[in-house]
Amino acid sequence: MSELTLPATAGASAGEVLSVYRRHLSKGRARLASLTGAAMEVASEGSRVWDADAKEYVDCGGYGVFLLGHRHPRVVEAVIEQIHRHPMATRLLLEPAAATAAAALAAVTPPGLERVHFVNSGAEATETAIKLARAHGKHRLISATGGYHGKTTGALAVTAKPFYQDPFRPLLPAEHVPYGDAEALERALAGGAPACVILEPVQGEGGVVLPPPGYLARAQRLCAEHGALFVLDEIQTGLGRLGTWWGADAEGVRPDVLLVGKNLSGGVIPVAAAVATAQAYAPFDKDPFLHTSTFAASPVAMAAAAAAVTAIRDEDLVERARTLGEDLLARIESALAPLLGTAVLDIRGRGLLLGIELRDEGTAGELVLQLLEEGVLVNHSLNAHRVVRLTPPAVLTPADLDRITRAFTRAATALARTTTSIKGTR
Repeated sequence: MSELTLPATAGASAGEVLSVYRRHLSKGRARLASLTGAAMEVASEGSRVWDADAKEYVDCGGYGVFLLGHRHPRVVEAVIEQIHRHPMATRLLLEPAAATAAAALAAVTPPGLERVHFVNSGAEATETAIKLARAHGKHRLISATGGYHGKTTGALAVTAKPFYQDPFRPLLPAEHVPYGDAEALERALAGGAPACVILEPVQGEGGVVLPPPGYLARAQRLCAEHGALFVLDEIQTGLGRLGTWWGADAEGVRPDVLLVGKNLSGGVIPVAAAVATAQAYAPFDKDPFLHTSTFAASPVAMAAAAAAVTAIRDEDLVERARTLGEDLLARIESALAPLLGTAVLDIRGRGLLLGIELRDEGTAGELVLQLLEEGVLVNHSLNAHRVVRLTPPAVLTPADLDRITRAFTRAATALARTTTSIKGTR
């Protein structure tokens, strides 16, 4: 922001906000916020976020939402124009904003994916895929260990982490096979009735896990051979995050259903979608009221989605994600090189989805806090707490890259001191 003007809400003290969190939101979130100094984010633009004390951060987190950066002008303008004209729909008449957004999204998905079902969140997109599968008589669910597909009840069945599942059992029955193991998937498919298989092209919350070459293509072939519905969850990886439009593009894969979210919002309005082949979508074509939601495909969300897809295309953000990702990965590898084999076990990624695997969860938490102190926001991985994850925007500037590099260099120095201290006490 050329001239930072904090909003009036920034006048509330951290103590006041924490008090409201404890009373009305979440005591657990309040405890976590206290550990990080209770900083309050109040403004954002491009790759930057500001807290209530006017401290500036480079945002490499956001759980993958901000490929276009914060408040992308094209998306904001489209949303404001739609708000002034017609923000919500009656759901009785045709909605041109939905038609525009659907056409824009279908134009950039793999060929054959032509039916678009808009929803409000990634988890809802997963629910849509599960319901399509069940409508086709495919009641078995197969996903991969480490996979993350949301926390609503149906999606939770295929999110393979007992920590999230156990309090809510019994869930829909689901089988989990090792990610990247095509033989295990083949055995599972051969061992029962036709199934719905849900996979990610790269596991994000699983700790930025890249599959072996050919895995996705073989998974698609196996699903076809065994009459399974192949669902590819690109909620985190799609629309350019990996340096290609879709993770599916790396192997020329076309799923029966493609799940889209996060970047589809343009970082402004929550929106997600399930994009399906005509055959997979047939039950919803037959009866459009089988799966609906009051706020799904609202005109204001459709304006954001159409503008986001157009901006990604016109501003060549897919290629920028590829080149920026290569540069950033090399910088992080160089900065953390002294810690490889001790505090740092691996550094990996594709495009602007990067992961740093630490020796334990405590060290990962320390790295997150060190980077926060240096003004760089990152996330831990929900299914792999030892992996610190970066999902920066494709609008990073050279100054941003230099600042991130300095932050990692300083964090490495701090972690090295901790590692030396631990060794000295043994």
